[in-house]
Amino acid sequence: MISDEDMMASPSLENILESLDAQLLGKPREVRLGLACILARGHLLLEDVPGVGKTTLAKGLGAALGLDNNRIQFTADLMPSEITGGTIFERATEQFVFHRGPLFTQLVIADEINRATPRTQSALLEAMAERIISIEGTSYALDDVFTVIATQNPVHQTGTYPLPESQLDRFSMRLSLGYPDAAHEKKMLSSGSPGDLTTQHKPPLATWQQDVAAMHCSDDLIDYIHRLVTATRTDSSISLGLSPRGGLQWLAVARAWAFIHGRDHVLPDDIQEVALSVAGHKCLSSSSNTESIDQTLTRIIERVDIYS
Repeated sequence: MISDEDMMASPSLENILESLDAQLLGKPREVRLGLACILARGHLLLEDVPGVGKTTLAKGLGAALGLDNNRIQFTADLMPSEITGGTIFERATEQFVFHRGPLFTQLVIADEINRATPRTQSALLEAMAERIISIEGTSYALDDVFTVIATQNPVHQTGTYPLPESQLDRFSMRLSLGYPDAAHEKKMLSSGSPGDLTTQHKPPLATWQQDVAAMHCSDDLIDYIHRLVTATRTDSSISLGLSPRGGLQWLAVARAWAFIHGRDHVLPDDIQEVALSVAGHKCLSSSSNTESIDQTLTRIIERVDIYS
């Protein structure tokens, strides 16, 4: 239970966003989308070329929210037990003892996740979906706010393994940061690194997540999301549309987007603003589609009426 004194000492959402904007210059939209993903209790995938700030954003979100975190560098020789942990025989007690791996934290920063083999990638699935880890028939609970922020390089780069659709579907959102504009890149060059964020008082993340989950969304807008999800499954340009999980994630992130913008209810704009980040990595274009998946989804959003 968070006391009134702790609430007053804790940083506000505005404080957090201001700090993150200073860390990641010129990317206010990406910062807010990343924060919305965590407030929606989702997992975030950051995809882009090296050096544009993926890890900076991941570490910044963790620091601003006061989350205990472990960074895991994914490599081709990383074994599943190295992230989940495992049982080790201890001679002193003559017993097998479970030693927890780096997944036992609040925030896992999975750096270059697609450089690991599919077997190691799949070790994250249960943790991401159920927030538990099963080892030799025993289940171990993870923290209530357990979150994965994974970074990956473009799949055409050497030594990468594409994430399977089942794992992509576990990520509520995918973001690409892109290069900064000229003005902000010059500012970075002149000022150097802004340094790491520090948090003296932890914000009430669990309470905020509960508030987001309770955010009002009208029946009309629930129907709107359902029609959008259905359209991704029936459009001839898409061979794999959104799953029911994808629809739930879309609604959760739309609620978080409304919360960040100070509203107590979801608007159609909230649903549309987060659409590409939520749905773009979960839908597959058909072989005959000449559009990008974002272009197809934008066309669907323009076609589907808000109110039926």
